[in-house]
Amino acid sequence: AGGGPERLSSLYSEEGLGVAALSTLYGGMLLSSMFLPPVLIGKLGCKWTLVLAMCCYVAFSLGNFYASWYTLIPTSILVGLGAAALWSAQGTYLTIVGNMQARKTGQVGKDVVSQYFGIFFLIFQSSGVWGNLISSLVFGQTPTQGTVPEEQLQTCGASDCLMAAASTNSTRRPSQDLIYTLMGIYTGCGFLAVLLIAVFLEPIKDAGPEGDSEKRVTPFWSTLLSTFKLLRDKRLRLLILLPMLSGFEQAFLSGDYTRSYATCALGIQFVGYVMICFGAVDALCSVLFGRLARHTGRIALFALEEPPAPLHPGAVTQLACIVALLLWKPHPGQLPVFFVFPGLWGMADAVWQTQNNALFGVLFEKNKEAAFANYRLWEALGFVIAFGYSTFLCVSIKLYVLLGVLGAATAAYGAVEYLESRKAGRPLAAARTKPAEEGAAQTKL
Repeated sequence: AGGGPERLSSLYSEEGLGVAALSTLYGGMLLSSMFLPPVLIGKLGCKWTLVLAMCCYVAFSLGNFYASWYTLIPTSILVGLGAAALWSAQGTYLTIVGNMQARKTGQVGKDVVSQYFGIFFLIFQSSGVWGNLISSLVFGQTPTQGTVPEEQLQTCGASDCLMAAASTNSTRRPSQDLIYTLMGIYTGCGFLAVLLIAVFLEPIKDAGPEGDSEKRVTPFWSTLLSTFKLLRDKRLRLLILLPMLSGFEQAFLSGDYTRSYATCALGIQFVGYVMICFGAVDALCSVLFGRLARHTGRIALFALEEPPAPLHPGAVTQLACIVALLLWKPHPGQLPVFFVFPGLWGMADAVWQTQNNALFGVLFEKNKEAAFANYRLWEALGFVIAFGYSTFLCVSIKLYVLLGVLGAATAAYGAVEYLESRKAGRPLAAARTKPAEEGAAQTKL
């Protein structure tokens, strides 16, 4: 997956195919999140749901060999349908094995789950490093790019309203042979990943918080609608802004920053290196924050003040980045600055990803499949909205929208922590002494 979305928005920007494919992809993920994950996981189990969903990603890579509206749009729908199931299955799998390990070692369940998500996102975000390194080395075989005209630089950054129609040396697509080479590498990696999961991943069943292996048999329609049923929980309704924010901020970085800042001012050959910086920082911070939460608690990462007015360190970092991006005029002479922003963005995203996933796994421990399906549902909605207005809003307006969602999401999270602190008598993240079973019981619907 590393190096995919940001490349699409730059490679196929002239026809609008890249943004359309991304919008379709996350639209498919939005629809899939509503129904498919609980059903597939219930019928196939986490392992074979992962295998099936990963095959959809391989199909998407194959569709890029001859990129057109007739190949990218159908395969984008396919990978969107598989993405929600894949993410829900991996979230469910990590939560189950984390709680199993906690019961064996006598640790607090949410601590082990948070640590496992940190390790997972270390590996996952590192794919952005290797994927973008591969794409940059492949596309770096093109002739040296010419100097970016000053008139083009005037339209870069926050002032970009997508009105620059002329294709320049800095935005011109690489040759088709290089695209074939890149997609061949990605497709080969995809096939290898499917084989590794199918052969080596151990199937696992949820034994439940009390260690009871018996699970009630639920009707098909009840399972199908379980994603929506969980919305009756007030905490989930408040938390939906967190995954939506994740969708907004990732869409901006992969779609708008790479196109309106990096590609516009430096050239498409720098997109991969810029995103390597994001992936590397995100990966390292993911495992760091996963371990840090074990000792400090989640609120210490989410908040700098006591609820109900939390200031998320990730939110503070992204707030600073948004303000700076509104003011900055990108220029090739400021090369290091182009790497500072994705680095800070990666640090903030690491907190969002590791702690948000662990939060959903802990709060809704008895309904993990539906909880992670909801997470991907609302994250996909954030992507769809962001990519939907990407083609007709100026970058400055997108930054203001992102700023508004950021403020609302952190406030809503503060409300959830406040509700949990009133119910438990202390903040949820500070409840360090209770065993995993009691923590799960306190968060029961």
